[in-house]
Amino acid sequence: MTRLIRVFPRKTKASPDDALAYFGPPDLFAEADEVHVSVAFTQDKAIAERLAEEWRHVAPVKVGGVAYGDTSLEFIPGRYIKPGYTITSRGCPRRCWFCGVWKKWPTVNTMPIVPGWNVLDDNLLAAPRPHVEAVFDMLRGQGRRIEFTGGLEALALQDYQVDLLASLKPRPNMFFAYDPGDAFETLESAARRLIEAGFTERSHRMRVYVLIGYPKDTFDSAEARLQQMLSIGFTPHAMLWQPETPSQDKHRPAPEWRAFQRRWARPAIIHASDRHPPAEAGE
Repeated sequence: MTRLIRVFPRKTKASPDDALAYFGPPDLFAEADEVHVSVAFTQDKAIAERLAEEWRHVAPVKVGGVAYGDTSLEFIPGRYIKPGYTITSRGCPRRCWFCGVWKKWPTVNTMPIVPGWNVLDDNLLAAPRPHVEAVFDMLRGQGRRIEFTGGLEALALQDYQVDLLASLKPRPNMFFAYDPGDAFETLESAARRLIEAGFTERSHRMRVYVLIGYPKDTFDSAEARLQQMLSIGFTPHAMLWQPETPSQDKHRPAPEWRAFQRRWARPAIIHASDRHPPAEAGE
């Protein structure tokens, strides 16, 4: 069996934690037949290429990942993300200017359903109904709280999908998205239907990524969008825009945006003044 070491420029919650996952240069005990440097963020490319040079004396090295435009539809659980995380489809039919997913996969491509409890699909709700229902059948058997940290699209949310989300016990952690160009009414409709199905604002299970700091954005405008999401029952999570190409670097958010983003990324801070009673156990 090939001994494969995977090297990552940074460690995240989703990073593998087995003995063959590294987050820096090789140590004295590093032995492998092949080394893969996996890069998720474009800003980590320089670090990744330096790591690749440091690992070349251990074994042949390949550098790849999302940051390098990887278009593979193969998902091997536990290889580049921690066991428990799963990807059942790739691609998105939308054409958002700040997202490169549609440039690689302009339609949703379904994949074999690998069991897991944290779904990272690009746009699961835009997948064909039989696939979506099969994914939820798998999720019901996980025996723990489900998370959709890959994000769910409010525009794609159909009533049968609301019922599927409500069928998961305990209630899942959902992350929707409020991006530039999205209609507020679309998010408002999604929140209303989820609340009608039994989700509650006080549980903070209804989360929403809000992109901030992109070209021509302002602090006042960003705060207004975040407050809009609070007003309809979502707990916002600010996501700071980052340039993907050298031509966009002149628009890189000023350092002040980082402090602003941190204040709007922690539910404990966002809801510090709430007076809601504790959420019920099933939530």
